[in-house]
Amino acid sequence: MPRTLDVYLHRHLIGKLVQNDHGHMVFDYVESWLRNPTAIPLSQSLPLTKKHFTRNDCRGFFAGVLPDESKREIIARNLGISARNDFAMLERIGGECAGAVTFIPEGATLPEPDNAHRQLSPPELADIIKKLPRRPLLAGENGIRLSLAGAQDKIAVHVLSGQISVPLNGAPSTHILKPAIERFEGVVFNEALCMRLAQAVGLNTANVEIGQVEGIDYLLVQRYDRAMNAEWPGGSERLSREHQEDFCQALGIVPEHKYQNEGGPSIKQCFELVRAASSTPVIDLQALLDAVIFNWLIGNNDAHGKNFSLIYRGQISSGLQTRLSPLYDLLSTVYYPELSPKMAMKLGSEYLSDRIAPANFERMAEEAGLAKPMMKGRVAELAHAVISKLPSVTTDHPVTLKVAKVIQSRCEQKLKSFMR
Repeated sequence: MPRTLDVYLHRHLIGKLVQNDHGHMVFDYVESWLRNPTAIPLSQSLPLTKKHFTRNDCRGFFAGVLPDESKREIIARNLGISARNDFAMLERIGGECAGAVTFIPEGATLPEPDNAHRQLSPPELADIIKKLPRRPLLAGENGIRLSLAGAQDKIAVHVLSGQISVPLNGAPSTHILKPAIERFEGVVFNEALCMRLAQAVGLNTANVEIGQVEGIDYLLVQRYDRAMNAEWPGGSERLSREHQEDFCQALGIVPEHKYQNEGGPSIKQCFELVRAASSTPVIDLQALLDAVIFNWLIGNNDAHGKNFSLIYRGQISSGLQTRLSPLYDLLSTVYYPELSPKMAMKLGSEYLSDRIAPANFERMAEEAGLAKPMMKGRVAELAHAVISKLPSVTTDHPVTLKVAKVIQSRCEQKLKSFMR
C-alpha cells in the first residue's frame, strides 16, 4: 500500500513524497504550489513542473537530507527500518533538517514552531555526546526528529546565553555540535583553526566556538540556515529556517557518489552550478574560487560536493536571493597521515594535492571559464594572507600549533612554485 509524506518548504505545503506499491520513492509538486506566483523549486534538480519525479530524479535531493554511511546503518537498526529505505528514514527523523524542508505524514498538522527545547545540564550534555556513536542524532527519542547529512557524530542544538538545549517537536536549532573523534587527534582544534583562518583571510565562513564538558571537547558551529525574522502574527520575532541545499543535491547526485571519482561533482560542475543559480554570480564565482584555493592551501583533501551549498535568503513572498553559502567543514586532513592524500575533486586533471602546479590551476581556470592570470595571482594572494593571519588565530593548544605549522609550510612551498 502506498505511503505518503507531505513536504513542506518553510510553512508551505509544496509537494508529496510517495513510497509506491513497489517500494520506490516518487515526488510531485502539489497543484496549489505550482499555481502560486511566488513559488520556488525545492531544489535546482527538481524544477517547478507537473512532471512526476521518479526515484532516479529525486533521490539525490531527498537522500541528501539524511546522514551518510555507518550513521545511517545504526539509525536504521535503532528504528527498526531498512538503511536503504530513504522514505522510512525521512518519515522518522525528517523534522528539523538542513534548510527549510520538513517531512510530515500526509494530512498531519505541521507543528507550530513553538521553540520548545529541553535544556541540558553539563552531565546530560556529556551523556548525549557519549551515546551519539550508539544513537546518532538521538533518533527514536521522544519528541526528537532531527536529520543532518554526513558521517560524523553530531547533533543539532539550540544555544541561548550559553545554555545548550535539544530542540523538540519541530523547533529550529541554532548550532551543530560536533564532538571530538577519538581516532583523529585534536580534530575539534584542527577544524576551529581552519574555520577561523578562513574568516581571517576574508572568506565567508560559519562561526565556530570550542566547548568542553566533562573533559570532552566539542565544536559548536553556528547554523547559517537559521535566522531571526519578524514575519509572524503581531510582528513578533522568531528563529526561522532558511532553505539551503548542498551541491550534490542541487545537481541531483546521490550522497554515496559525492566523490568525483565515484560520480560526484567536478570543480567544473561546481562553477557551472554557481554561474547558473546564483543571484550574484560574479561575487559567488570569486568566493568559490577562493574556497577551492584555500582548501588546497590548508590541505583539505575531503572538500567534496556535499561540503559546498547554495543558500536561499529572504522570504518566499518577497523573492529569494540564491547565494553560495558560508563555508563549513574546513579541516586540514593532511595532518592525519592515515587519511587519503587524494583530493575529493580533481584540480586541473590532478587528484594528488602535492602534485598540483600552476599548470593545473591554469587548466582549472580554462574549464571553469575564469581568467588564467587572475587565477595564478589569487593563489599567491591567499597564500600570503594565510601566512600573515595564522598567528592571530593560532592558540597554544598542541594540535593547533602543529596544524598551523603544517599549513604555514604548505603555503610557503606553494608560493615558491607560483612565484617562479
